Amino acid sequence: MEYVIEAANWRDLNALRQLEQVCFPQDAWPIWDLVAVLTLPTVVHLKAVQNGKMIGFIAGDIRRNENISWIATVGVLPDYRQQGIGKALMEACEARLPTPTVRLCVRISNSGAIRLYQRLGYSRVGIWSKYYQDGEDALVMEKSLLKSGL
Repeated sequence: MEYVIEAANWRDLNALRQLEQVCFPQDAWPIWDLVAVLTLPTVVHLKAVQNGKMIGFIAGDIRRNENISWIATVGVLPDYRQQGIGKALMEACEARLPTPTVRLCVRISNSGAIRLYQRLGYSRVGIWSKYYQDGEDALVMEKSLLKSGL
């Protein structure tokens, strides 16, 4: 399957809103958060596109004063999962993050995503109780982005 990963911008708002609602029906972000994630200069915003359609999205929130970045959201439309798109989005985003560490939160029940993050080098570092709107806990995971030899 051919797709490209490229920078997303405010023109992608409607496509991102649809993707969020499909990928995260219980936790889709409000419109103003989507506008922010697409326009803030401290956020890496990338999309996976196939035939002009956004099929995946990732946002990396750079927090220089804390010397850490957060994967704020990552989602791939259901019909395109298990094809390496999530992994490609994660790696492309990580490559653009200037901090030595990156963290993310994931539903404790999302075993597929947790396995992907573990394969990418993330480790469990905590739990945020009742983080999601339905009361489910979030698993906090972390990865060192420091390259050997630097």
